[in-house]
Amino acid sequence: MNSPAGQPGPRPEAAGPRDSAGAARRFRAPSRDRAKRVERPGPTGPGATLAFVESPVQLLNVLEWAYADGGDPEALTVVVLSPHDPMTRGQLRRMAELARDEGIAVRWEEARGGAGAPLKTIGGLRGPLRRADRIVIGDPFSRYVQLLLMLTRAQDLIVVDDGTATMEFVSQLASGEPLVRWHRRGTGRGAREMVFAPVSATARRRLTPGGNRRVEVFSSMPVEPPAGVTVTANSFAWTRDRFGPPTLTRGTDLVGTSLVETGVVDLERYLEAVASLARTHGATRYFAHRRESAEKLHRVAVEIGLEIVRPDLPLELIARRGPIGHTIVSFPSTVVHTLPLALVGTGVKVAVCDVDPAWLRSDASPRAQGFLSGVTGTARDAHRLQSMPAATP
Repeated sequence: MNSPAGQPGPRPEAAGPRDSAGAARRFRAPSRDRAKRVERPGPTGPGATLAFVESPVQLLNVLEWAYADGGDPEALTVVVLSPHDPMTRGQLRRMAELARDEGIAVRWEEARGGAGAPLKTIGGLRGPLRRADRIVIGDPFSRYVQLLLMLTRAQDLIVVDDGTATMEFVSQLASGEPLVRWHRRGTGRGAREMVFAPVSATARRRLTPGGNRRVEVFSSMPVEPPAGVTVTANSFAWTRDRFGPPTLTRGTDLVGTSLVETGVVDLERYLEAVASLARTHGATRYFAHRRESAEKLHRVAVEIGLEIVRPDLPLELIARRGPIGHTIVSFPSTVVHTLPLALVGTGVKVAVCDVDPAWLRSDASPRAQGFLSGVTGTARDAHRLQSMPAATP
């Protein structure tokens, strides 16, 4: 059985953001046209801030940053570099509506909508980029974002969380390494990588503080910044202020991961682990990651018997809105760091299950096991579970 937004059957009305008088506004899904509409053009002159996002979590963390920053929301414009994936686009539309509810302008760019789309998008953003005083980005590894960083004169750069990738970004920035995603396989010396290397190197220099250039990392992850980089803790104060507290169920919820889809974990080993966790903890629901394949989710539902829940917002908001299980079990991922913050004081226990080395694909990145162990080991407020043993093939 599949359920949207964490609710079986028809979705009830839920409490949304609160206005200045404290009255809850109705929380509704935006239509496609509404999500693309920009109610006002947003600021483009001195004092303006431009934020570039490509995923729902990045947009959530921009909202958290803006809330913590305490500045005028009308000085901020969020530019959504829309991806192809329908699940991601749907969540981005919902998040865009929440941003507009906060008084923030949203500019929706079909940045990947055909062969000429990138040039059109970059050309249209050239002026605002050159005039903006501050730039906020969610994914420093994104080639799109790296291209845009080449056009800005802003001396104030902020990197908000893009999940656990923030940990790898800060580590690579400190060590002077090229910016490469942790799960990438191979040497990174393919033809495309060689062509793009100068752009990546320029972006890395832009993200290195020096002179009048200030770099801030706004993160809920445990990071040790290099000299000159400011780290501001993301406590998910906006999420806690706008949503919840949730109603708790008596059951346990499992959180899915895209480790299979990114080529890190073997599919059969993953399904064995999910089945074992479900039996051990009495789980009945499986919150799907937006990148999980339909084929894999079908097997989780049919072979393991879990109800598949497809969240229409980032899990931090779904969990805070509720209802949610009294225990949430996850594999190493962002949520083992973020959910304890979003759910502080609610009584929900977050537990993380290690990835057994036997689950890894033979061609997985050599850095995969160490990185995943680091994600688990640094989750201060999550209960650590022993990994489920892999069955003998």
